[in-house]
Amino acid sequence: MNAAGRWLGVELDEVSWREKVVSIVGGGVALLAVVGISRHALGLEGASSLVASMGASAVLLFAVPHGALSQPWPVLAGHLASALIGVTCARLIGNTELAAACAVGLAIGVMHQLRAVHPPGGATALTAVVGGRAVSSLGYSFVWRPVLLNALTILAIAVLFNGAFPWRRYPTHLARRPAPSTGTVSGEPVAHEDVVAALRSIDSFVDITEEDLLRLHRILSTRPR
Repeated sequence: MNAAGRWLGVELDEVSWREKVVSIVGGGVALLAVVGISRHALGLEGASSLVASMGASAVLLFAVPHGALSQPWPVLAGHLASALIGVTCARLIGNTELAAACAVGLAIGVMHQLRAVHPPGGATALTAVVGGRAVSSLGYSFVWRPVLLNALTILAIAVLFNGAFPWRRYPTHLARRPAPSTGTVSGEPVAHEDVVAALRSIDSFVDITEEDLLRLHRILSTRPR
């Protein structure tokens, strides 16, 4: 990859078209269900804000199903904690801009503490503050309906939909893995072509840069034995 690509953060994406189509269909099915639930709970005006955060969750659960940020605990705890913080900030802080900033900042901190970092949770916290009358009128019930209901729905669809494809079963511990290797880590440098071949063999988007993969290999290859 050239210097401009590295500077822009363009990373390897050696995922097959089959995997990409599965991600597209899964995300669409999940959002169809989420939109219906959100509109029923909030009406058209309020649903548009909340669905944005769930749309971000769908990207993670269906495009990166084996990523650490996509697992059930980050999805549930991330959205619920963020919703709770957002409602609290909206009720206690009179200035909307300050309430929004506090909601997102505190949500990040709490998600870290809970080991449940889920980026769409920040959007859920923000929605609780700026989502309009349809959201604010719910008070703390916003946390349970529609946030919890939507999170459970998208998780259930992820388990069922991804379960139909052996290479991308969800949660990640259900995915089929090859038998562990009995060999030792080689101290030889890894070429770019080796990284590409390894990613193609996984056929799942890996949320880590090529540089970090190579750095991990160097650390493992030089560790004391």
